[in-house]
Amino acid sequence: MIVIGVGCGPGMITVDAVSRLSKAGKVYGSERAIEMARAYIPPDCHVTRLKDYSRLDDLPKDAVLLSTGDPMLAGLGHLGEEVIPGISSMQCAFSRLRLPLTRAVVVDAHGKDQEEARREMLEEVTRGRIPFVLTEPGFDLAALADEMKGAEPGCTIIVLENLGYFDEVISFGDARHPPSASSRLFSLILVKER
Repeated sequence: MIVIGVGCGPGMITVDAVSRLSKAGKVYGSERAIEMARAYIPPDCHVTRLKDYSRLDDLPKDAVLLSTGDPMLAGLGHLGEEVIPGISSMQCAFSRLRLPLTRAVVVDAHGKDQEEARREMLEEVTRGRIPFVLTEPGFDLAALADEMKGAEPGCTIIVLENLGYFDEVISFGDARHPPSASSRLFSLILVKER
């Protein structure tokens, strides 16, 4: 199976991914991933929208599985015999904010104990790293701000919503005045003030 990253938003698919997708006979993916790649899927290709991801191992060997963002950033890349990268939300975020990826560290707070994730974020900030946090619906920004008040790492909290889309929103705050998120899924960056 080939796993192809379609990018984190419309127009963020790579030329390599478009080339590989143009030869696909069977494509599987979420509705969002399929819509982002629709223009590049051959008309005679069999397309299946996935809602249940528990049986991906049962997909045919010649399947193309679409993954939003980059398949290796908390994506479906581990399933592929071959992986074609896409532009990730992290790449997009760091470019928008003009932050160096060489200082980035990924903190996956999706499906993880939030207290542990918050502790990991603050540890990385004190090391001089810039944590890019993959959140889940219900991630508690107020709890993060409260913990930051006690730790006093002195950093900016940046909330990134709908990266790559027309309604992209990037909000800034700190421990005393944390930004809020209006969508269920968002990313988060902590940057230590110099």
